[in-house]
Amino acid sequence: METEQELISRCLRGHADAWDELFDQHYSLTARFLFQLSPIFTADDVEDICQEVFLSVVRNLASFQRGSALQTWICRIAANKARDHIDKQRAAKRGGGEVPFSLDAENPVTGAKLDPPSGAPPPDRELMNAEEMLQVREALDRLGDPCREIIELKYFADLSYDQIAAELKLNPKTVSSRLSKCLDKLEALAAPLRQPLRQRENMAQSAV
Repeated sequence: METEQELISRCLRGHADAWDELFDQHYSLTARFLFQLSPIFTADDVEDICQEVFLSVVRNLASFQRGSALQTWICRIAANKARDHIDKQRAAKRGGGEVPFSLDAENPVTGAKLDPPSGAPPPDRELMNAEEMLQVREALDRLGDPCREIIELKYFADLSYDQIAAELKLNPKTVSSRLSKCLDKLEALAAPLRQPLRQRENMAQSAV
């Protein structure tokens, strides 16, 4: 069975079938990552970002440091492209609302459908309830790197401590300690943003 390093080597030698295999292995995972990264993304948004991500992969694969997993590297590119996309959306639609998306949307080239993750929050993600996702996303943007990056890799890309440590060139214990401190900072930033939501919920319950 071909290893990841052998696949990368074949891509760099210009084998078209190797690039097809790389896209097949990582495209849907990247799309899922992007759907989890921001609830405001439509299927078209994710498709556009994925195209930018994999164009960057094609252009920069030769610079990939092979000590870490390829998917981790792609997720870091995707996170950066997603933030750029959000910034463009905010600039173009000041005060605009959320845009609904269809789960039946298809890639016009391949005909494939994107498969977003279920709405059920995974373990250790109390902040990631669907109703609070936008507030947490805003808090993450305010938090900035390196905290934003380590939280995205752990809770959106679902990487292990060892994988994050390899990608960020840190000791796994350092990753655990830094993540704990960053989550505390995120909680402090997110709490004021969530307060209006709590007030609306209380008002709705009182009206029942």
